[in-house]
Amino acid sequence: MSVDWNSLVIGPLLGVFGEPFTWSLAGLQPFQAAGVYDEAYQEESLAGGVPVMTTGPAVGIRVSDFPRLPRQGEQCTCIRTGVSFTVRKPKPDSHGHALLLLNALGAPA
Repeated sequence: MSVDWNSLVIGPLLGVFGEPFTWSLAGLQPFQAAGVYDEAYQEESLAGGVPVMTTGPAVGIRVSDFPRLPRQGEQCTCIRTGVSFTVRKPKPDSHGHALLLLNALGAPA
């Protein structure tokens, strides 16, 4: 028996923890779709291969809410904070979810 991750897990999760973002994807009109924002932990390697833990902005999305998966360099803005980001690295999984690692562009002027 397979689990319908999109409707049973990802959708309800976005309904509880998601917040609206405006997405600007190349070749498309800007649109809104929810994401779960987080300061994700990630491991980085220093010179010499020494691992360190750091944090960086990330947003989890439901892929079916998008015409296509956001690509590196495309932008989104958190409506609540007004902070804009560029996608640094999209990391889709096999269940219809993607974690987008982000770079902050800064707060609104």
